[in-house]
Amino acid sequence: MPCDHQQQACPRRADAQARSGETPGEARPGRDRQRRGVEIDLPRLMSAGTLALAVASAAVLMLAGCASPGTQAPPALARDPASVGLPADRATTAVDARWWHQFGDAQLDALVDKALADSPSIAVAAARMARARSVVDATHGADLPQVGLEASLNRQRLTGNGLYPPPYAGSVFNTGNAQLDLSWAPDFFGRRRADLEAAIGSARAARVDADVAAQQLATQVVRAYLALARLESQRDVAQHTLAQRTKMLSLTQQRVQAGLDTVVELRQGEGALPDTRAQIESLDEQIALSRHLLAALSAQAPQALDALAPTLAQLHVASQPAVLGADLIARRPEIAAALARVEAATHQVESQRTRFYPDINITGFFGFNAIGLGKLTDIGSRDWGVGPALHLPIFEGGQLRAELRGKAADRDAAIQAYNQQVIDAVREAADAASSAASVARQQAQQSQALASAQSSYQFAQDRYAQGLGNALIVLNAETQTLAQRRLDVDLQYRALDVQAQLMKALGGGWKADPTPTHAPAAAASAPSNTAARNDNLTPA
Repeated sequence: MPCDHQQQACPRRADAQARSGETPGEARPGRDRQRRGVEIDLPRLMSAGTLALAVASAAVLMLAGCASPGTQAPPALARDPASVGLPADRATTAVDARWWHQFGDAQLDALVDKALADSPSIAVAAARMARARSVVDATHGADLPQVGLEASLNRQRLTGNGLYPPPYAGSVFNTGNAQLDLSWAPDFFGRRRADLEAAIGSARAARVDADVAAQQLATQVVRAYLALARLESQRDVAQHTLAQRTKMLSLTQQRVQAGLDTVVELRQGEGALPDTRAQIESLDEQIALSRHLLAALSAQAPQALDALAPTLAQLHVASQPAVLGADLIARRPEIAAALARVEAATHQVESQRTRFYPDINITGFFGFNAIGLGKLTDIGSRDWGVGPALHLPIFEGGQLRAELRGKAADRDAAIQAYNQQVIDAVREAADAASSAASVARQQAQQSQALASAQSSYQFAQDRYAQGLGNALIVLNAETQTLAQRRLDVDLQYRALDVQAQLMKALGGGWKADPTPTHAPAAAASAPSNTAARNDNLTPA
């Protein structure tokens, strides 16, 4: 704030002699008027926009002398459907979003729904998606003008033996400051736009990752449930075998008492029972572990599913021929997530390249500053300023080029990861389709083998009961029948399990989602490629 002693003329100048031919009041009037004109008129004539334009023009002129990105290798090539054998004239077999309903088991449907609603893994994926969206919002906010308010009050005693002259020396003063700060960094070269698009790509990948997590969890629950049904069915076979062997032992005991068999046949029959009971106990252990796994997948206590006992007989599957077309790539969420990461990495390369260009910042402030709080709001206490700043890299010791090469390497790695996802997805779909067709043919042959083994076993039992055969023949026939029954159960399970794998390999009903990942204000910066999701799987 101007003070009385500051408004007085400088003593040295007051006592100085005027130049030859000049009076003291007439000395150098042109220079004084010129100085006053620069101090007053320049801020009026040069606005913040004019200053920014001037600095931008100067930056363009200096580009020839700034650091150069040099020659960069072309990016890696991404796989297209034709390169992995997917014909463009075929449409991939459609899959319902809740494909597990086709098994016709209400308990299975309830378990999948509970897992999708309560599983921590889904919550983790949702949290990562929210984190990625926050990065988008933060990146977009950094591109907007920033406004801040600063205010301070201070009571201070000035030293009496320092630079301050009387009457300030040794006095106590109250000082106040209230200031509004403004800053803006125009995105002349597209760095923030590229950063925003990179953040949008990462957010899109995180959103699709949430769909991938939901799809994988649903598939895990279905396959674990089918595995439990297999164990329960195998236990039924073992229990049936135990009943048959108990009956066979009773018949052998009668024949020994009648003198038709020896102790050898009796001991063989007695030894078969502990072996069968051991098999049942082993199956009970596996059943308990499978129930614990299902409980963990659905976020329940280990003992919550102790009464769950599905069997393969209550499950059915309507198999259909799998057709693989070029649209398979668009139906797999893992591929969409990898593609989003490629887009993000590409924009990061663009952002890194703009670091070879100038950074321009425009800052300004307006407020009040005074010694003495009573004068803080006086018109004379105004305090303001505005001006641009420029940073232009000229020599960075190769750091910028190295960072650009690093971003380009990250982009190529993302492209190759995308290519690997495409190859793996096509292989998984082809494997599941081949296995489904093969298991169907195996079941047709197995049904005939099981029928033949059961008929042979029944015939051997009848002959033994009539005294026309021996126990060894019956035991051999029983062993073959037991093996065929187990194989039949395993093939039933494989048919169901392969169907579950096929549904996932065909995309699991995942569809494109046109909902933007970014805020409406950032819509202009979003890539044209949209993300996708399975609305039936991803939790709100």
